[in-house]
Amino acid sequence: MISLVLAMTWARRGQAITLALLTLLAVASAVAAPAYLLAVDRAVAAGQVATAAPNELGMVISARQNDRDEGDGGSSTGLQFAEVGQALVQLPGFHYVYSAEFPAIGVEPDPQRASRLVFRQETCEHVTLLSGRCLIGAGDVLVGERTADRLDLAPGDPITLGAARFNPDPTNPIYLPDGEPARLTVVGVYRATDITEAYWGTHGYFTTVPGRGPGEPMFTGAATQQAMDHGDTDVAIDGTAGSAVLDVDRLGTLRGELDRLKETSESLGAQMAISTRMPDMLDRIDRGREAARLLVPVIAVPLVLLACFSIFLAVGYSAQGRQNELAVVALRGPQWWVRWWITTGESLVAVVAGAVVGCLAGQLLVNLVAALRFPGVGADPGWSSLRYAPLATLLALAAAVAAQRRQLLGPVSSLLRRGPASGRRIPVTEAVATTLAVAAGVQLVLSGGELTGVGLLAPALLVLAVSLLVARALVPVVTRYAARALRRGHPGAALAAYQLSRRPGAERVFALLVATVAVAGYAAAAVDTAERVRHVQAAVGTGAARVLTVSPVHRQTLLGAVRAIDPEGRYAMAVAGLAKGGFQEPAGLAVDSTRLAAVMNWPDGAPDAAAVARLLRPDAPAAPVFPGQDVQVVLSSGNLADGRVLRLNLAVSSVTGLGDEVVQLGQLSTGRSNYVQRVDVCREGCRLNGIGVSAVGTSTGATGSLVLEGLGSVNPVRPITSATLTDPAAWRTESGVRLSADPAGLRIDLESSDTLAAGVWVQPADAPAPMPVAHTGTLPDDATITGLDRRRLLTEPVAELPTVPRLGRDATLVDLEYADRVAVDGGAAAVSQVWLNDSAPPDVLDRIAEQGLTVIDDVAEDRTLRQLDQQGPALSLWFFVLAAVLVVLLGAGGLVLTAAVDRRRRVEDLSALRAQGLSRTAAGRATLWTYPLLVLIATVAGLLVAALAWELTGWTLPLAGVDPPDLPLPGRPGPFTLPATGAVVLAVLTLVALVTGNDLRRRVR
Repeated sequence: MISLVLAMTWARRGQAITLALLTLLAVASAVAAPAYLLAVDRAVAAGQVATAAPNELGMVISARQNDRDEGDGGSSTGLQFAEVGQALVQLPGFHYVYSAEFPAIGVEPDPQRASRLVFRQETCEHVTLLSGRCLIGAGDVLVGERTADRLDLAPGDPITLGAARFNPDPTNPIYLPDGEPARLTVVGVYRATDITEAYWGTHGYFTTVPGRGPGEPMFTGAATQQAMDHGDTDVAIDGTAGSAVLDVDRLGTLRGELDRLKETSESLGAQMAISTRMPDMLDRIDRGREAARLLVPVIAVPLVLLACFSIFLAVGYSAQGRQNELAVVALRGPQWWVRWWITTGESLVAVVAGAVVGCLAGQLLVNLVAALRFPGVGADPGWSSLRYAPLATLLALAAAVAAQRRQLLGPVSSLLRRGPASGRRIPVTEAVATTLAVAAGVQLVLSGGELTGVGLLAPALLVLAVSLLVARALVPVVTRYAARALRRGHPGAALAAYQLSRRPGAERVFALLVATVAVAGYAAAAVDTAERVRHVQAAVGTGAARVLTVSPVHRQTLLGAVRAIDPEGRYAMAVAGLAKGGFQEPAGLAVDSTRLAAVMNWPDGAPDAAAVARLLRPDAPAAPVFPGQDVQVVLSSGNLADGRVLRLNLAVSSVTGLGDEVVQLGQLSTGRSNYVQRVDVCREGCRLNGIGVSAVGTSTGATGSLVLEGLGSVNPVRPITSATLTDPAAWRTESGVRLSADPAGLRIDLESSDTLAAGVWVQPADAPAPMPVAHTGTLPDDATITGLDRRRLLTEPVAELPTVPRLGRDATLVDLEYADRVAVDGGAAAVSQVWLNDSAPPDVLDRIAEQGLTVIDDVAEDRTLRQLDQQGPALSLWFFVLAAVLVVLLGAGGLVLTAAVDRRRRVEDLSALRAQGLSRTAAGRATLWTYPLLVLIATVAGLLVAALAWELTGWTLPLAGVDPPDLPLPGRPGPFTLPATGAVVLAVLTLVALVTGNDLRRRVR
């Protein structure tokens, strides 16, 4: 019997090879999915390590110790290598750098400022010496270039430094001596080669100090520090992971080592702190892998089901083609197992052979894709890739047996019938598939889109069910078309259509082709939508082509610096973050709206950027300006109730970007007084932000009146015009204060005894009130937000956006200059940034440094996009591309096998019709049009099925990457994605159909 089955297989080896190839694709798909997941696991890890921030690739072990306590025999509370040595041994492969620092005074003229005297191993290898030499012996000191310019220091200059401590008395915030001073020598002037490299750790050595420019420590040697008399010293060990530590095969071990290190630090007590963001990177890798494990099965399941369906179809068609010989076998009345073996053996041999080869082919295919897409990472082949191969083989065998149930169980009379049985077939398959699809869809909706359980099968079952239903509806439509074509004298078209409607199994061939196009279209929709999502995340999520975060500086300093860098406003924009005053308050950005349209990545669907910028910055009166640094305020006060002690304050901002300041002019005195104060930031002129009155000490409020009689500068003598002073409309204030004109100037009446509890301000009306705001989401009920100075700011919505770039769908956008004009804190911006577009010059960082800004973070749109491309969702979608290719091969294979089985019978039928007078032209059309017509209709239907499946299930796919921002991300592919995919599939399948049809035409006599 075995030899007979092998002989039958050899006699129809073309069909057997085709069936084996279909099985190969089915098993290869089942093997490729887990194999690809293993490859993606490695690729995700490698990609996240390659794109990790410097502080995610190391750790800092820090403590504070006092050498005097040790010298006196006390117990040290600091960090010692002996204590952490055991912990560090548990983390091999790290490069460790020791550092120690304490504040020192002696060279800074301002007692509120101390120098950072730092010892750090390998300093000379990471700085560029501009003059002098590096550290050699005791007493050597390196100073930064800007510190040297500011303090007029050069190599060879002697300096005196002594350890310092900060005065605990808040009324006198200065540094006090904390040790005998030492005589040191400046031996070199340095510039940090790259302040963002991992070597510098997270110590903020080069953080900008508002009003003083970039921070620069003084570097010295360990011997110099130890020889100096000092108390508390901040010590740290910075560990940077080497390449061996970050190998993808060792990341699991690394997490365990970090956990053990944490336990060790806890056992040492509170004196030692370990900080690292490496677990954040490892968590991101894990989340990326989890997303891949959700996405790959979404397309792998329909691929395997479609492969089994193609096997079912191919075997069924093949069995129908040899029904005559099977009828002879049944007529002889053999034992059931003999009939079973003769009927199914030929197909089972091909299925088993294809399954064996498919196990190897699936892994090799993934290896090829991994080598092309993940170079240097590898696919990590293993036996675990084969865990679904037996299941896929059993499904293929079950499909082969189920396809021949009629030949196994049917009577001889049914086996001898060439046409379909009379009566309508009960749509059991369609009913089962539809029921399962509905159940999976309901589960998907009830779970909120979680791809778990039956919900994971929802896309596959939906495609299969709709494809079967569409195929079911095809037969009557094609039958009517055939009858109409025959009546109109088009026998070729009629015969082609009747072949589709009358041939047993043609309905399932059509369902296979519809599902083929649908799965390919669904895969293309996922890939294209995910790419569009990543581009939106990178562009709108970043905010601009490049976002530089600088050390905190005054808002006017930031504005002035950026405008100096880019006077024409072509590529740079100053941006400051608005503080959130409450949990429900939206986040906000204050931007230089004169550059908004040129720099910001504007979201789709938003009003025109230039129009929004004009709305945010309406015309406003000019602000009063002090022309010189000796500012003068002339004020009369009287009738202040209960003798309250009040202080007069002045908030000013430099007009040239030197900074902001709140000047305390002194206590208010009864009668007319002239208040004069020298303000350094006003040396080139400054703008008045506000005049404030606040209670001193236990005073909580006051009532009475003040008259502002004069504003100006003493040197040069130049008053602010009296018209500005006497017009109450030119000023604004807050509740509890009333403004009116007075013959002497501006009258200010304090009408509430509680007004001065937190201080009140009278400000020039040089900014719109309420403040124009563009927003997304819901503003607070009172239309106020927290301003730059953390006071409540009344706003007026002028534009509604789908999202605010970088912040998301619950945020606000205001003009930075206007928002700063109403701020009276004189402080630095909460978040200081410089946004750049893609036309920024290559030396923009040097230009920024020349303006005294220190870049502490650099986020680029293209780098963000590369990071997203290395996350699990993006990497796993390459399997969708592979699945689309495999599914088209399945459809083509099913079409080839169908044509091969049909060929003999169709040749007989058409040859008989030719003998009855059918023209060669009509016979040629009947042979050439059948399968191309089937492919064309299936392509159109398949694209509609793909669009329907995507609308119903596409929203559940985690395409947005790890920790997606709150942005309105695209939910659909581009308008040309599905048509383009359909055109490619149509071209491939039509080519196969034409080749098979042409072969059939040549055989017809």
